[in-house]
Amino acid sequence: MLVSDINPAVLEWARTTAGLSYEDAAQRIGLSDTQKATAAEKLEAIERGERAPTPAQLNKMAAAYYRPLLSLYMSEPPRRADRGEDFRTTAELVAPDEAARLDALVRDVRARHAILQDMMADDEDAEARIFVGSLEITVPIPAAANRIRNALGLVDDNGIRKRASKPGDLFADLRRRVEALGVFVILLGDLGNYRTAIPPSVFRGFAVADRLAPLIVINDQDAKAAWSFTLIHELVHVFVGSTGVSGAPTTVPPNTPTARVERFCNDVAGEVLLPTDALTHIQPVHTANEVLTLAGALAEVWKVSTTMAAYRLWRTGKADTNAYREAHHILTEQWRLNRQRDKEKAKDQDTGPNFYVVRRHRLGDALINFVGRNLRADAVTHTTAAKVFGVRPGSVEGLLAGVPGLGGARPARGR
Repeated sequence: MLVSDINPAVLEWARTTAGLSYEDAAQRIGLSDTQKATAAEKLEAIERGERAPTPAQLNKMAAAYYRPLLSLYMSEPPRRADRGEDFRTTAELVAPDEAARLDALVRDVRARHAILQDMMADDEDAEARIFVGSLEITVPIPAAANRIRNALGLVDDNGIRKRASKPGDLFADLRRRVEALGVFVILLGDLGNYRTAIPPSVFRGFAVADRLAPLIVINDQDAKAAWSFTLIHELVHVFVGSTGVSGAPTTVPPNTPTARVERFCNDVAGEVLLPTDALTHIQPVHTANEVLTLAGALAEVWKVSTTMAAYRLWRTGKADTNAYREAHHILTEQWRLNRQRDKEKAKDQDTGPNFYVVRRHRLGDALINFVGRNLRADAVTHTTAAKVFGVRPGSVEGLLAGVPGLGGARPARGR
């Protein structure tokens, strides 16, 4: 394709949906001020069609706008990325660049899911997941929670926690159970590097309620202790049949259909992980410090996050609304500071965890095994597998090398 094929309107669309001003975009692209025009003015001229971008500038635009290079050659700007329903109910404004990263992440997930759908459709052993869309939000919370528990084989609330010494153990167990249902569970919270990380204040999870290939995305930028709640919350979305993006629980009254679905999923997930029966004999608390102390003790026993335990105290009437809100604010600030400290520590470390170990953990056993089996059966190529895994084709064998039954180098095929 030639630079002359570029529609200036597409360049404007790509910049604005990335949440960038002319000044910010021009800086990222590498335009510079001259006596005749500022960098921003040069970019404006490009978007008016008065100035042609160079191939190098187009490559920089694609990177700065979180878009594939080919998307800049589209004849017309496309519709906004389909997130499904937006179940987030937050009073906080999301920064334009963070909203753009979320759209890019959703596009990436949708593209991977489309490939999974095709693979499932061609798999003679694939069966429709009849539980998808089988749950109405009019079902009482205890009954809905029992539906989820029974599906996951959680017959003993205490038993699953006896095997968990920390929240990560509980999440690993729950993830195996969810994947055994036929739901793919992946951890994804950036666009490939730490500079594009999307904070949990923007999104906590994303569910694709598809009967062939149901998929759950968990924002791994969130605290690990919070992953179990997000996992079950998104699983409830799958059972309800509602595809979309979810945020953090809120005290905002659910006055819209999407807000009522979100509150239902929060309450069912909370009932699964920290049952009301466990809170029956607790005396109500009225200050933020009391909420924090009690929630911390509950979190230690039930292997959930302190934030989730505080939410359950509020939803079951054990904590005043104002006390809960203040406690939630304190916990959010603590998380932010801890996250910042963790980043600083990571900078000081010479080496990080093995790439393939981290990537396998993020992708999950279900996804790796399903795609890996199809690759070994020559049903898909290394290029296709790489698209689903979110890696380069040359990294596919490295991922599979640590998987029983799928290791052993195979020559990569490009098609």
